[in-house]
Order: sequence, then structure tokens, then C-alpha cells
Amino acid sequence: MHDGTFKLFPLRRALADLLVACALVTSGCAAQSQSPAPAEPAAGEEDFRDPFENTNRAIFDFNQRVDRAVLVPVAKAYRAALSEPLRDSLRDFLNNLNAPLIFANDTLQGKFGLAKDTFVRFLLDSTIGMVGLVDVAGRWGIPFHEQDLGVTLGVWGIAEGPYLVIPILGPSDPRDLGGSVAQGFGDPWNRLASNHNMIWIVFARGGVSGIDQRSRLIETLADIERTSLDYYATIRSLYRQRRAALIHRTKEPLPPNPSLGSNGRPVALANPNSAPTHVSDAANGFEVTR
Repeated sequence: MHDGTFKLFPLRRALADLLVACALVTSGCAAQSQSPAPAEPAAGEEDFRDPFENTNRAIFDFNQRVDRAVLVPVAKAYRAALSEPLRDSLRDFLNNLNAPLIFANDTLQGKFGLAKDTFVRFLLDSTIGMVGLVDVAGRWGIPFHEQDLGVTLGVWGIAEGPYLVIPILGPSDPRDLGGSVAQGFGDPWNRLASNHNMIWIVFARGGVSGIDQRSRLIETLADIERTSLDYYATIRSLYRQRRAALIHRTKEPLPPNPSLGSNGRPVALANPNSAPTHVSDAANGFEVTR
């Protein structure tokens, strides 16, 4: 059977298969190792769930080289070429394209109030807001909120699994990675583009989104790297804290986003292996445990 579903995104499917194969190989090597099992974390110490730390650090270093050589220069060029209002409009447009998936995840989590807000946002921004180029709903008191299938799986009680660093993409875990792959197949705009033989739109959308997000992180990540004793461990901590906050929908502002962009000033973790303590930075609109 060769319908549109099985033709969707061959490169994504190949990437997903490659990642699964790498995970199986890594797991097999770990099973053959004679080293003792890692000790349980002491009371009050954070469990980072990072059994593949050596491999993750190697991929992290590779990502850093790519980031410095390619992503940061492109992000700076993007920021120089487009004014801030234009970049904000483009991001609002991309956020509006994500509304159907956000609505689906709000509903799957049983958060019907958020689902209603998402529906109203999509309706207003797609019409009065000129297909999302103007965030009319946000100006009228209905703010955008993050949501994805990885968060939904977490709300359903599915464990995150071991911490992973994905080439180019950065921090993740099996739950979030699986959610991202599934959303790629389920995204209605991706399916529409594929069905009309315009797969380039999918890659263009992903590329522009990634460049825009990286452009908003230039100073944030640079400050985190400069002030961290262990940049890898800091990013790992911030990623896991943010994902936990999204799953539990805490009322406190989210920690800075180490991989997707943030307007908040970064916070470096003084000792990533120490017991967590709560730190507040009300002036910059976030709280973080470190």
C-alpha cells in the first residue's frame, strides 16, 4: 500500500530509524560492559538519568562546533537582515501554524480551558491577525503557551527515559524525541505540503524556525556558557527543569530555555551535581532551581 502517509518525510523516517539503531547499539554495548551499575543518587541529589553521558558529551561537543561555525553566524545574519518587528511577526506566524498541534495536545491532556484559548487564538490570529503575522489574541489577553506531544506523554505518566543529546537538535530524551517524530507525521501543514509534492515547504519552515529560535538565544547561551563551571551539565539541568515545569504546568515562570529560545536572562548552575536550591529572579521574569 503506497498512500500519502507512508510517503511522508522519508528523510525524517530515515533519521528516526538511524537514531533508534544508534540507541540499540549503545544499549548493547552498555549491556556487554563489565563495569558496575551506577549507584543510586544520594538523598537530596538530583538524578540526571544520563547513563550515556560520555556519548552525549561527544555529541554535545560536535553540536558546539557546528553551532559556532554555522548556526550562530547564520542567526546573526538573519538578525541583521530583518528588523525586530519583522522577526516578531515571523515568529507569531510560525506559532500560529503550530496551533492545531497545540490544540490537539491541550485536548489530549484534558486541559479544555487551554484548548479553548488555543482555538480562539488560532481563529483571531488567522483572520484579523493576517494568518498569524500579528498576534491579535495576545494583545487581547490570550497569551501563547507551549505545548507538544512530549509534554502530553509526560502528563499521561510516561517516563522520560535517559537523557539524550541529538546531533544538531540538542537536548532530548526518548519520550520527547518520540513525541517530536510523531508530531512531524501528524502536523496537518506537513501532510498538506507532502500531499501536494511541496516537501520543500516542510524543510523551509523547520529551517526558518530554527534560525529564528537560535537568533533569540545568542546572548543567552553565550552568557550561560561563560558563567557555567560545566556547560554540558548546566544545559542538561535547564532542559530537564523546563520540561518538568511544562508537564506540571507550574504557575511560576518557566526557566530559561536552553534549546528553543528565551527572552529571559540566563542563570548558570553553580554546581550541577549539588542538591537543588530554588533561585528567583523576579526582575527578569523567571525562577529556576539550581
